[in-house]
Amino acid sequence: MRVLMFGWEFPPHISGGLGTACYGMTRGLAYCGVEVIFVVPKSYGDEDQTSVKLVGASQVPIKRRTYAFTEERQFGVEAIKTSHALEMTYIEVGSKLLPYLSPEEFQKYSHEHLQKNELSLHEFDNGTTRGSSVLTEVVGTMEFTGKYGPDLMQEVSNYALVSSEIAHEQTFDIIHAHDWLTYPAGIAAKRMSGKPLVVHVHATEFDRSGENYNTVVYDIEKSGMEQADLVITVSNLTRNIVINRYGINPDKVVTVYNAVEPGTESGAEVFVKAVDEKVVTFLGRITYQKGPEYFMEAANKVLKHSNNVRFVMAGSGDLLRKMIRYAARLGITEKFHFTDFLKGRDVDNMFAVSDVYVMPSVSEPFGISPLEAMRSNVPVIISKQSGVSEILKHAIKVDFWDVDAMADAIYGLITYESLPLMFQHYGRDEVNNLRWENAALLIKNQYTNLLSSRNNPL
Repeated sequence: MRVLMFGWEFPPHISGGLGTACYGMTRGLAYCGVEVIFVVPKSYGDEDQTSVKLVGASQVPIKRRTYAFTEERQFGVEAIKTSHALEMTYIEVGSKLLPYLSPEEFQKYSHEHLQKNELSLHEFDNGTTRGSSVLTEVVGTMEFTGKYGPDLMQEVSNYALVSSEIAHEQTFDIIHAHDWLTYPAGIAAKRMSGKPLVVHVHATEFDRSGENYNTVVYDIEKSGMEQADLVITVSNLTRNIVINRYGINPDKVVTVYNAVEPGTESGAEVFVKAVDEKVVTFLGRITYQKGPEYFMEAANKVLKHSNNVRFVMAGSGDLLRKMIRYAARLGITEKFHFTDFLKGRDVDNMFAVSDVYVMPSVSEPFGISPLEAMRSNVPVIISKQSGVSEILKHAIKVDFWDVDAMADAIYGLITYESLPLMFQHYGRDEVNNLRWENAALLIKNQYTNLLSSRNNPL
């Protein structure tokens, strides 16, 4: 089985959990015998490709195909025939000339392009025209940053355009698109190839923005889910949002929980904490979705009762400056530290010096970081509003808004020695059973069922 998979990032070039999940999933699928062609907007050459064939959209040649054919016409009752040469050219895309395409304009462009492509794949012979030759030339490549910058919407649209060319050139059985950034690409690949589309919902616009959601992003998400043959969600929490908020048929929405890569013990053994105090860590994007202000309020409450603790907020995001100012207003800056974004070995080192990990997310579709913390023997406190809370038993669960309960849990873990030992003992064993190989096997089974249903319709 061969899968054409569209993502937005791949380690080591990541901005959050999406790239980490894609990496683990592709490794798990390779273990299950599934070949994955993984497409990203931009590849750098230093990615681990032991389990995937990585394709950078910015390196894919965009081609212009010119079809030359003759047209015959009959005039009058004496059937006088004339013929003359005609040409038709399609998909001419220049990275410097392509205008911004809104999602609606993209849909129109894709439809027109598809019609032209379907026409060109057949010999012109309708009684008046007859095809003769095809000329293909490379006109360049599309430029991508692969980032989440101000031109994100344009890159999403451009990515979808290039995906048609990728789908035309590659051989595969099924298409798999991760998160809204790649749904238009998945749709375009489906229209080009006729292969079934799976969209993987790692988060929704309601998770990221609450009720003040971006309607353009919402429309892209809804379109992707509607045109998908199967929707995979990372938790039942997310599945319910997909069904109730986007109106998707429950019969085609399934939950497959994320997992975690096995840890490397060496990093935790050599990195030593430089302070005697306990360290309580928040690690994630500093955005509305992750609830950083609730972590800070809980820290303020704990510091009023214990001086033997430091708090760390590791991450970056649009609320970072606000959180720095908030810490100053609370007067806790001597005990509260900001590290900016961490990845790779730095994440392992952060967990190596942490005594408690807190994830106070307002709405968390899953949440891989608690699994990474437990893998490093760090007790975790997670919000009940997270998908990972559905499967973890050996974690303390609180409502994100209940800062008193969060503070009590933190204080207990840093004060009573037996409490963290219990969570460390059982938590490590629990997380070791949450392997990507198991999640990938469930995904492979969904692939098989989908292909079987298409080949043997009722």
